[in-house]
Amino acid sequence: MKKITTYLLTGLFLFAAVGINAQASQECNIKYNLFKGDVNTKKYEQSKENLNYLMTNCASLSVNIYKYGAKVALNTKDAALYKKVYETRLANFPNKGAAKAHSDYATFLSKNKLASDVEIFNILEKAYKISPKDMGVKNIFKYFKGIVAKYKDSDPQKVFDTYDDVMESVGEKLDDYNKKIGKLLAKDSLGTIDAKEKKRLKGYTTNSKALGLVEGGLDADISIIATCERLIPMLSKNFEAKKTDGVWLRRSVSRLYNKDCQTDPLFEKMAKAYADVTQSADAFNFVAGVLERNGDKNGAAAMRKKAFDLETDPLKKARLKLREAQGTRNKSRARALAYQALKYNPNMGKAYIFIANLYAKSANSCGNNEFEKRMVYVAALNKAQKAQRVDPGSGAGRYIRSYRSNIPSKKLIFTTGVTPGSAHKVGCWIGETVRVPKS
Repeated sequence: MKKITTYLLTGLFLFAAVGINAQASQECNIKYNLFKGDVNTKKYEQSKENLNYLMTNCASLSVNIYKYGAKVALNTKDAALYKKVYETRLANFPNKGAAKAHSDYATFLSKNKLASDVEIFNILEKAYKISPKDMGVKNIFKYFKGIVAKYKDSDPQKVFDTYDDVMESVGEKLDDYNKKIGKLLAKDSLGTIDAKEKKRLKGYTTNSKALGLVEGGLDADISIIATCERLIPMLSKNFEAKKTDGVWLRRSVSRLYNKDCQTDPLFEKMAKAYADVTQSADAFNFVAGVLERNGDKNGAAAMRKKAFDLETDPLKKARLKLREAQGTRNKSRARALAYQALKYNPNMGKAYIFIANLYAKSANSCGNNEFEKRMVYVAALNKAQKAQRVDPGSGAGRYIRSYRSNIPSKKLIFTTGVTPGSAHKVGCWIGETVRVPKS
């Protein structure tokens, strides 16, 4: 009898517990929906009561509690609330969007001057270790500047490794935006784009521009320590230990290439090691450059073809063509290769910028007078503006400003006797028709 009574009591307790849990769960859902409704209607102060209830009683209900909660704290400038939202989220959802949560919290602290640079850097470091690509654009740049300041003298390799990681992450994001923008621009040109897509296009364009600025900023910062005089001894020292590490070789060869250190024997040694280890299109393309510098034009051409045929990704094929263009001295041939790159990636802003730079460098030799020479900059400006339209992250802005400052002035157009808006054919190898500026 005693045993039966025990079973009955246990059953009653379990039934009561299930009932209480169900009631609590129902209450959590009600509070959550009320809270979400207040946030969506921008009743931020009103939403705080339900937010605090949810964090106390329903902390693991949904990660969206904390996404909305951060928005509430941000709009009410409530530092204590933001800290609670941030810490409670990480305690309950440590693996859901943690990098972005760290990054957003660092932004809040920085914007409101609520933490020291060291404290903010430490939070950004947590975000970076989880997922650099989920960090805010400005925070990627801020984190890298912190790394440069901290390690440029004591551990330059740490700076280079971080630079490579960040640049690869930025590059992935830019490629993703490039594809999305390209598709939406195609719809826009056909007039089939809807309001939501236009909004997305605007967002992608803004983010891509911001990333392009970060890319330029990272290059400027790394250039402080990434000189041939500094790179070559450091990479030479590490070569034996790293000569079978494909990632290290790729990054090191690329760095030497980008800093114009290809004439040093180390570049050839590393490029060949990179090709042996990875058998990749990228590596074979670097070896092609080595062969060409050594006078083996036929071998270089065959190696480039091998690299190009091996690559299957259209974006990477475009990069191979552009790199070939960049290593070609004949301007007309270089332009043709850049246009080949654009066949594989029509939204490759860097290819248009490359052509624009070829034009600008020819300004003094492609005209018989000041007006004709300055019209070359109009052709360059057109290409840079095209780059900006199709690839906002290409960093075209500074080129646009430079070329625009060199186009013919109103006074020069008037004294030359040319009609604004009329067609003008740029001379010599360029042979391109452009419009005389109207203003």
